[in-house]
Parts: sequence; structure tokens; C-alpha cells
Amino acid sequence: MEVMTPLIENPGGVGQEEENSEEDQDPELLPVRHYELGNSHQGITFTQALIHLLKGNIGTGLLGLPLAVRNAGVIVGPLCLVLMGVVCVHCMHILVNCSHHLCERLKRPPLGYSDTVAFSMEHSSYQCFRKSARFGRHLVNFFLVLTQLGFCSAYFVFLAENIKQVVPLPTMVPSEPWALDLRLYMLFFLPFLILLVFMKDLKNMAVLSLLANVCMAVSVIIIFQYITTDFGDLHRLPLTSPLGKFPFFFGTAIFAFEGIGVVLPLENQMKEPKRFPTALNIGMGITIVLYVVLATLGYLHFGDDIKGSITLNLPHNAWTNQMVKILYSFGVFVSFAIQFFVPAEIMIPPVQARLRKSWRAPCEMILRGLLVCLTFSFAVLIPRLDLVISLVGAVSSSALALVFPPLVELITFSDRPLKPAMLVKDLVIAVVGFIGFLAGTYVTLAEIVSPEEPPEVIREAAQNLTVAAATAVAGALGIS
Repeated sequence: MEVMTPLIENPGGVGQEEENSEEDQDPELLPVRHYELGNSHQGITFTQALIHLLKGNIGTGLLGLPLAVRNAGVIVGPLCLVLMGVVCVHCMHILVNCSHHLCERLKRPPLGYSDTVAFSMEHSSYQCFRKSARFGRHLVNFFLVLTQLGFCSAYFVFLAENIKQVVPLPTMVPSEPWALDLRLYMLFFLPFLILLVFMKDLKNMAVLSLLANVCMAVSVIIIFQYITTDFGDLHRLPLTSPLGKFPFFFGTAIFAFEGIGVVLPLENQMKEPKRFPTALNIGMGITIVLYVVLATLGYLHFGDDIKGSITLNLPHNAWTNQMVKILYSFGVFVSFAIQFFVPAEIMIPPVQARLRKSWRAPCEMILRGLLVCLTFSFAVLIPRLDLVISLVGAVSSSALALVFPPLVELITFSDRPLKPAMLVKDLVIAVVGFIGFLAGTYVTLAEIVSPEEPPEVIREAAQNLTVAAATAVAGALGIS
């Protein structure tokens, strides 16, 4: 979910009465009900929706995919990227279909992600789901906040590592040249990012956002030009990697593919919503091709030396390579405020509602600054871009992109006989997402906590965990 202008849907509770008219409420506390992706009165065109889909899925995660391919193998990696992309697109269609069904069934206006989950549970035929509807809404909002703040932490590390290569500072600790040095770069960006997020109206950032998109597009073109000069020797690279390394691939790949949060807002804003599935298929098709090509060519070119971001592998002796790092860093810098908007809109209004009106504005500024400091602290604790991306992808992106949509489909249509094929398909997708969550989180945390531990030990433990989880789930489903 990159370089967007997101305004989230109503975060209020399920079943909130409509008679509480917005005119009777404080305008400063009114919830924002949709993503402002275009003119809300006229709607956005097919082409605009396609562009927003591309912007929403192409960002920093793209640059980490060559490392993901290394963790899966030069053959298995691209194939799994295609498979994961197809499954993610299918989950996006599931969410759109469930939202349409609930809107028609309940005679309600277009729903967002958390609304779709909450209303599907509230109107389920099972009482246990009806009682947990509010929890479902809060759970989705929690993972949205976790994902967006995780993106922001990854941006801190990305900015520090790339600008460090462009403007190197004297080494502070000779024995550990990165230990303090990289954190100083993060600290340098901290006040500027705090000032940036004080811009509460994203309409004021329209020009900056456009420039950020242009800078990132130019950078990707230059990267492609560089990596296509030499494909290296295919035989020196493993076709497949050990199963214990696959959770790292899963976390990085799902981090890149997690654009499901922009799907419903985009569809809700279109002039012709019936054409959205076509736009979704075209946009995600282009995204999948771009991901697979860059990931494969990047790994072929740099081999096992590939880093958390392919920009970090570009030589320092060419001004074009340095320009790539500067341009993409500018795009990421602007994206920080845009990604930050979602957690701010979820977390800050409930706090403001408990304060006197005179305290609300300064309180909002303080909370925004504290949230930026929170993402900074997380980046300082884990100053490795590959680990931050893998952890955010495994923990939160897997839930939003793979686990929730198939479960929502089963709950939404629980009032009718479920087809065995749909039941098995949804359970398999959710189970794979959950296993990826467990294994990816475990191996990443193990690498963070015990970096001196031999990689073979961590991979073996991850492999055992993956096999055990898959066996337990298969047993629960009655699969021999």
C-alpha cells in the first residue's frame, strides 16, 4: 500500500445508529468515511483506478524482492511469486464480492475493509460471530495500524541505509561500523519526518506525491537498465533453497503484495464500479510481471550478494546509481506521511473525543510526534531492512492479505449451503497464510534476537515449525 492518499472508513462501532446526524457532532471529530482518491462527487475513471492500483502496490517492497528470490531459489522464487500474486488478487476479489453482497443485503452504502469484516460477523447465522463483530472490527484496524507503522519503520531504515551510501559519515565505532552510524542517519531524519506528518490535509501533498511517484518510476527504470547489462551465470545459483529459508521469502513477498487495503476504497470511488474487476486484474497483472522480472533479474545480476534493497547493491562510482538512491529516498520520504495517515486516523480521534476542545489540536500534534518516535524506535532496535520487511510482512501483511479475506467469505455466506470447493479453497488459503505468519515471525525474531546463531540452526527450527504446523492443520481438517 504505497504512495497513496488514504482516508479510512468510519472507525465507529458496528450498528451505529444513523440518526446521530453529522450536523450534531463536532466537525473535528467526524470520521473520514473513504479514501480520497479523486473527486468524491464525480468519481474516478477506469484509467485513474488503474494508476492508483499500480501506485498502491509498487513501492519499497519491490526493491527487496531479489533477496526474497535468493531465499527461495532462482526457479522456485519466481514461480512462488506468481502463485502468491494470483492468490492475493483472488483475495482482493473475495473482499470486493463480500462487500457488494453485504451492501445489497443490508441496504448500506459502500463498505471499507473493517466495515466488511464487522458487518459480515454481525449478520452471520452463528451467534459466536455476532457477539464478536466489534472485536473483528478492532482486529482489522489493529493490523492496519501495525502494517502502516511497520511500513514507516521500514522507511526509516531504507532512508538511513541509502543516504549513508550517498553521504557517508566518519565511522563512529570501528569494530561495528554500522552500529551507531546508521542510527545517526535515522536520528537526522526524525525531526523532518515529524514536521512532515504535521501536515494533516493530504490534499496539500498532492504535488509532492506526484513528484515522489515520478522519482520512484525513474529510479526503477535506471535499475532495470543496470541489471540487464549482465545476467551472470545461472548455474552458480541454486534452483531451490532449503525449506528453512522459505519463511524469509514469504515475509518479504507478502510485504510487497499487501495492497489489499486500497481495493475497496478504489472500487467505491469509481464512476463505473462494474469495471473495477477488470482494472484490478490488469493492474495486478502488471504488478506481478514487474515483481517477477525485477526480482529474478536482480538476483541473477548480483547473486548471493543481494541486499535488503537492490539499491544498496548499486556501485558508488556512477552518478546515475547515486541519483537512484536519492530519487527513491525522496519518494519514500514523502510516502512516510501518506502511510502514516491511516494509523493516525484510527488512533487519534478516539483520544481527542475524551478531551476538551481546546486540548484537541495540541494533543493531536503530540500524538503524531509520539507515533513517529515509535516507528523510529522500532527501526533503531532492528536496523536491518531485510528483517524489518520480513517481520512486518509475516506478522501483519499475511493477516490482511491472506487470512482475513477467505474467512470473511465463509462468514458472509454462512447463511447458505457452502460449496465444498469454496470451503476447501478458503481454508487452504487461510491456513497457508497462518503458517506463513507463524514460520515467518519465528525465523525473523530468531534472527533478530540471536544474530550470532548459526543460520543452519534457525533454518532447521523454522523447517520443523513449518512441518509441524502444516501437519497439525492437516490433522484438524481430516486430511491424511
